[in-house]
Amino acid sequence: MTTRRNFLKAGSLSVAGLLVGERMYAAMNAGFPDDNKKSFTEFASKVTGDYTCKRPAPEARKFVSTAVEEQIKASKARIKDPKLAWMFENCYPNTLDTTCEFKMKDGRPDTFVLTGDIHAMWLRDSSAQVYPYVVLAKKDEKLKQLLRGVIRRQVDCILIDPYANGFNEGPTGSQWESDFTDMKKELHERKWELDSLCYPIRLAYHYWEETGDNTPFDANWEKAMALVYQTCIEQQRKDGNGPYKFGRMTSTQSETLLAKYGNPVKPVGLIVSSFRPSDDATIFGFLVPSNLFAVTSLRQAAEILRKVRNNTELAGRCEALATEVEEAIKKYAIFDHPEFGKVYAFEVDGYGGRVFMDDANVPSLLALPFLGCVDVNDPIYQNTRRLVWSSANPYFFKGSEGEGIGGPHVGYGYIWPMSLIMLASTSNDEKEIRYCIETLRDTDAGTGFMHESFYQDDANKYTRPWFAWTNTLFGELIVKLQSEGKLKDLLG
Repeated sequence: MTTRRNFLKAGSLSVAGLLVGERMYAAMNAGFPDDNKKSFTEFASKVTGDYTCKRPAPEARKFVSTAVEEQIKASKARIKDPKLAWMFENCYPNTLDTTCEFKMKDGRPDTFVLTGDIHAMWLRDSSAQVYPYVVLAKKDEKLKQLLRGVIRRQVDCILIDPYANGFNEGPTGSQWESDFTDMKKELHERKWELDSLCYPIRLAYHYWEETGDNTPFDANWEKAMALVYQTCIEQQRKDGNGPYKFGRMTSTQSETLLAKYGNPVKPVGLIVSSFRPSDDATIFGFLVPSNLFAVTSLRQAAEILRKVRNNTELAGRCEALATEVEEAIKKYAIFDHPEFGKVYAFEVDGYGGRVFMDDANVPSLLALPFLGCVDVNDPIYQNTRRLVWSSANPYFFKGSEGEGIGGPHVGYGYIWPMSLIMLASTSNDEKEIRYCIETLRDTDAGTGFMHESFYQDDANKYTRPWFAWTNTLFGELIVKLQSEGKLKDLLG
């Protein structure tokens, strides 16, 4: 089984080493061109030299939505830049094409969503991967059913273990069974990441708002929300460290926790996230972007609990926790920076310890408005935005291929396209947006897909040829910019 950290490969080199643990496509790809009968990782990394569509053939796509196909056709027809049009067609449907394993289980839809090159389902990634399609659900009953299946599967995952970040399709075990934590056969990995419980709420709330469908919000969903609340309370650490602990035999510092609990925190009302959305360990346990995300998510959960489940008691507790965390953020997570003024720290410990930085993975400080956590015009956010997109952020990289934010996960000097997508998504400056779109277009190493990261001075050095989250996020950005009338000379 491969890990996210194993995918650092030059795009022009052989990707044979990337195939470990990945399901091969050959069996279902009868009738494909010869070069598309292998793994999608290998196919995605190919440079063809033209703009031939790189989607799987229709008969080999995991899931087909008529509404998504219509969106692809309409958006692509408007895009005036031929390479962007090609990349949009490849990227926007990549989640449905290659990662959604849909079936009926016990008479109800069940959807297991791979990250792409790793056959496991992260609560965060799976939510973000299908989120852009929710607005089309009312036009396509099959798509609506698939989304209900994702929500149901995520509920099942939370009920198995609210502290886990990645899950297997069944009780198959994983390479991480030797970790010093309470592993189960259903778990791929058990890193406690606060955002892993926020993302399923974000997806479910968006689905509910767009469709008005109450079907997913059954007794199991309510039980899962009670576990979300309980886990957040435990990780405020007011009554000791709580039940979660984690250790791993590794030479990589960010892959394990100090003394299995992480660095000490002062219980001030914030919620510990032992790991970041990058799956790297936090330095100071109170990860500020994830705490802001939790405020938004707890209030969304409360609204559904009250209006759909009529559970005013749990709704009230979620709202009270959200308010407590919000007040603690104001008191313990905002600092006067000598260059940028009042800003959000990235992580704090409640004792006064803080780190000023950002990581490309969402939730990030940069992405806060994208997640609905702060207003884009909020002055503290704007100050923070300037800080993280500058050399004041130790993980802001700038080279001959472009500039952007990375993180410790794949190494120094590697820019994540996700950060450029978030910069564009939170910008009203067309010059800034244009820079992001053109850089994304020009750093694909000729593959027609987004990647996890690319090296600042050579975009042919990239990680993860098949990374569905960023592919779909790029498509979501193009649709958004078109709807806002931005960059008409490029996007129509």
